[in-house]
Amino acid sequence: MRVYVPLTLPRLAEAHQAGELGPAPVRAYAVTPGLREWYVSDDIEELEYAALGRAAAASLRMLAEDADAPRRRVVVAVDVPDKAATAVPGLDEATLGQVTLAGTVRLAVAAAVHADAAEAEKDVAAAAEALPAADAGDDDARFTVDGADDHELLWFGVQEIPGLVR
Repeated sequence: MRVYVPLTLPRLAEAHQAGELGPAPVRAYAVTPGLREWYVSDDIEELEYAALGRAAAASLRMLAEDADAPRRRVVVAVDVPDKAATAVPGLDEATLGQVTLAGTVRLAVAAAVHADAAEAEKDVAAAAEALPAADAGDDDARFTVDGADDHELLWFGVQEIPGLVR
């Protein structure tokens, strides 16, 4: 099963130094039954893209909580055994597609790292700042938050992590 672990650049640097994603339990996103029901598609690539998007949204929330982190969303894609991931029940916005990994995951086995380009930082910063108002129902703030999704996350190989976290 492919899971998508949301991070920030400082947390990616910590994982790189430690050699693993953790500590357990590790929150991630994947193609869960709830995500399949919500997305209404049988195309696994579309479903995995939706799970990646859920992880990118979680990374944005992490950025909103860490004012010192560079304003770039980061998601690490990792393949784990199906039994290693437990779906979080519920179909609400916070838990859709969310899974919990009971143990740490070696970063060396990650399939890829997805991260915003530097050009996205302004929009991602605005989105992170607008999150509380968007959560409170402000439509203008929701529009600003959705603006971060206009930026596709770039693909990086695991060997490129040192260049990302500099």
